Amino acid sequence: MNDPIRLVRARLGIFGEFREFIARGNVIDLAVGVIVGAAFNDIVKSLVDNVVMPPIGLLLSGIDVAKLQWVLRADDPATKANELVAIQYGLFINTLIRFVIVAWVVFLLVKGVNAIRRRDAEQPAKEPSAPAPQEALLMEIRDLLKTQAPAPTEPAAQTPAARR
Repeated sequence: MNDPIRLVRARLGIFGEFREFIARGNVIDLAVGVIVGAAFNDIVKSLVDNVVMPPIGLLLSGIDVAKLQWVLRADDPATKANELVAIQYGLFINTLIRFVIVAWVVFLLVKGVNAIRRRDAEQPAKEPSAPAPQEALLMEIRDLLKTQAPAPTEPAAQTPAARR
């Protein structure tokens, strides 16, 4: 019952289906979007950490906002283990700023795409161009054949004697 050839074919079938799934345009587009999004995240993180937050820290008397925290339990210097328990709200503020920047860029992107779609929808549909010379000739021949062909007549009711 467990024929090894059938098992191999079944597994290859699954891989074939997987290859077909991956080769679809949507999956490839999604993968590219995820990769570009990850790279964009690194750019925004660098922007927030290295450009936006240092001036804010300078305005706050030289405080590094990323290191702001509420200490719930202090670290004991006598032990090697890190026992510090803190709510790191400074990192949370940095993350919020990153989110706002990413959300703003995505909003601008969607707004641009929607403007392009509206512009394309407002443009009147282009008139079909003149047919190629071969097509024009074929249409003339068709029209001539239509005019020369006799109109089909309805068959008259035939009597049994006329049928013989």
